[in-house]
Amino acid sequence: MERPELILASASPRRRELLRQIGVEPARIVAADIDETSLKDETPRRLVARLADEKAAAVAAQNPNVFVLAADTIVAVGTRILGKPTDEADARRMLGLLSGRAHKVLTGVALIAPDGRQGARLSETRIKFRRLSEADIDAHIASGDWTDAAGAYRIQGLAGGDVAFISGSFTGVVGLPLFETKNLLTGLGWRP
Repeated sequence: MERPELILASASPRRRELLRQIGVEPARIVAADIDETSLKDETPRRLVARLADEKAAAVAAQNPNVFVLAADTIVAVGTRILGKPTDEADARRMLGLLSGRAHKVLTGVALIAPDGRQGARLSETRIKFRRLSEADIDAHIASGDWTDAAGAYRIQGLAGGDVAFISGSFTGVVGLPLFETKNLLTGLGWRP
């Protein structure tokens, strides 16, 4: 019997690279087209879990009899949600907000098995940046790391040198918590 394939419901090259670290190579990459707008009074934890679930469901609906893995990552300062910046000014605003403060990076992971069983996990990592000067923020902007990155930074990029404290999953901050992901895949029966 042929083993069902695994689809990664994400256009993020970082997620694919992370999966390779644990010996997982998706058969296909299919980006989910969903509305990522937060609902009224939706907490950051609920938002990231819902978006991961919706991405997995959207791709599974078009691709039956496969495993579908999806994830979503956001940065939260209190109840303020920092998604991907819309432009350079938005990135500067986000970096200024994160300067010298603790924040959380939340990554929701969802998996749907070929038989319809579903699993989900939530990774929460606490991070504190050192205080960023205007020159620091200018350097972040010039690096381009702010583009297509929740909270306007990539911890595996220039921002890694500004992290004063981290507690939780480093790979969750990059975009896919490997411990939680591996347990989901194993728990629902996917084998490499």
